[in-house]
Amino acid sequence: MSRGGHVPTSVIYEAGRVPEIESRSLDLLVVQGPDEGRGVVIRGPVTVGTNEGADLVLTDRSVSRRHAELRPSGDGLWLRDLDSTNGTFLKGTRVREALLEAGSSFEVGRTRIEIRCTTSRSRVPLSRRTKFGGLVGESKAMRRLFALLERVCPTDVTVLIEGETGTGKELAARALHECSQRSQGPFGVVDCSAVSPTLIEAELFGHSRGAFTGAERERPGAFEHANGGTVFLDEIGELPLELQPKLLRVLQEREVRRIGEQVVRPVDVRVVAATNRNLADEVGRGRFREDLYYRIAVFRVTMPALRERVDDIPLLVQHFLRDRPGVQVSEQTMHKLQRASWPGNVRELYNAVERALVLSFDDLDTPGTSQASSIEVDASRPFKEVKGELVEEFERQYIQQLLDRTEGNISRAAREAGIDRKHMERLIKKHGIK
Repeated sequence: MSRGGHVPTSVIYEAGRVPEIESRSLDLLVVQGPDEGRGVVIRGPVTVGTNEGADLVLTDRSVSRRHAELRPSGDGLWLRDLDSTNGTFLKGTRVREALLEAGSSFEVGRTRIEIRCTTSRSRVPLSRRTKFGGLVGESKAMRRLFALLERVCPTDVTVLIEGETGTGKELAARALHECSQRSQGPFGVVDCSAVSPTLIEAELFGHSRGAFTGAERERPGAFEHANGGTVFLDEIGELPLELQPKLLRVLQEREVRRIGEQVVRPVDVRVVAATNRNLADEVGRGRFREDLYYRIAVFRVTMPALRERVDDIPLLVQHFLRDRPGVQVSEQTMHKLQRASWPGNVRELYNAVERALVLSFDDLDTPGTSQASSIEVDASRPFKEVKGELVEEFERQYIQQLLDRTEGNISRAAREAGIDRKHMERLIKKHGIK
């Protein structure tokens, strides 16, 4: 549970049941005094007093018109006395300012007020969609996901997309942007795992000319580029711990300061983050800030692994082959694909289809048979020599296509291929690819 006012909304999955959205909020509730039972939801700064303009209006005559204020922060709820006549008390001690959390209580006049966390659940019926942006699927797992994305899409709520590598987290983020009210604005992507720790701050927040070696001109960061739209923070679990407070400030204040500048620039962005880590566990290990976690995990969705939606594999394969109508996939091949484990999920399945297309096989399970369509094989030469040339050509085409699709991002290309970055660099150098 968050200590501050930003309490995450989670999705509850139970075997054999329709998923539910669990919403939690922090409330102020009068538990003792003339106004017992009166309360208000904490959605921002809350004032307490007898003035009709207060958020929590009391009739207790010993309470000042503007008696106290509670303000959510990344650390909790800051209680501040507003120069009241009779004071604000915490466990019998008069305080000017104090940091509180859920379950705490304080006294104003003859009134005691408690901070409570309220939980409510609402069932989410399956979506009728079989496609949501670039995501496709007819399985219950995907239709549940589509239903959740439909719910959160029209809002400006910060979303954390969790799931294994290769499940389509970026596609989900793009879909959220495309169906939102910000769809006409930019969609900015920052891969926190692909940028070196020394450059990630400049990538996020920008820099002025001369701010550091190599900064030959001023440059806006990802938040400024995405102003009016959505910024997608991919693999946010890889963000260095020392930069996390700076990101937290941007999320709280919606303003950035470029490296080397004192000017603060307002930004209007929706934030969608993704991770293949369990960030709650990372918080427990001290690798991720708790306050940042609760700031980004306002609404959490989990991408299903491919093993949880094997019925979608035929649909996915046909989707990958939509621009190649001449390619046929036998029933036997499809069964084989559905029985495979696919630890790399949809991305690994896509790569398998791509490899088959590069080698120009009509059917995914027929390499080296008479169904091969466009590979010329000289059977008069040694087997090893001919095979080596075919593999060389496959490697060159595969790496070139992958780099084209990832816009030259070597780290991202390596992840999509399921290989180590150094191995990817060796292949690039081997084939002279720029």
